[in-house]
Amino acid sequence: MSGSITVAAVQAAPLGITGLPVFGRQDTIAEFASDVLRVRSAVTGPALIVYPEIHLFGTGDADTLAAAAEPLDGPLIAALGEVARAADAWLVPGSVCERGENGEFFNTAPVFAPDGRLMASYRKIFPWRPFEKYTPGDSFVTVDIPDVGRLGLSICYDAWFPEVSRHLAWMGADMIVNVVKTTTEDRSQELVLARANSIVN
Repeated sequence: MSGSITVAAVQAAPLGITGLPVFGRQDTIAEFASDVLRVRSAVTGPALIVYPEIHLFGTGDADTLAAAAEPLDGPLIAALGEVARAADAWLVPGSVCERGENGEFFNTAPVFAPDGRLMASYRKIFPWRPFEKYTPGDSFVTVDIPDVGRLGLSICYDAWFPEVSRHLAWMGADMIVNVVKTTTEDRSQELVLARANSIVN
């Protein structure tokens, strides 16, 4: 890495906009924006603010999550870009439920620049079967943070497959952000895997 950036990994309960139409999400987005600005106020200089997997979508079942999915050119992503711009920070708002061009249902981690632009998006390659009904992604994704370094992206269960971290390292990732929503008893194993992936790469 050529520079430095403060990473604020926010541990928070899901906000819960699951199943609401776009117009019903304004309070949730406002609440999220307020929290991002709260975090940003505690950090000076360049910042990367990261939230948990599916943070904005509550705890609904697969059908409810699928009903709330939007394409990446929809109003949710536009609103999240405005949150990043207002905070003047790099932002990974957890992951979002994405509706693909052909109706697919993806678990996708977007990355926004401080000017609000969507700089990258990563679709989870390894949904946790049989519980997660997402369509698997098919591409490894990195994004360059100017004057800092290259960020690799993964989501939760992806970390259990060492090939994901290894491939991101081969792509030049200086750091990997793995957004997680683990409600099961395997969190301690995930922490071991995170350390192991860091060591071997």
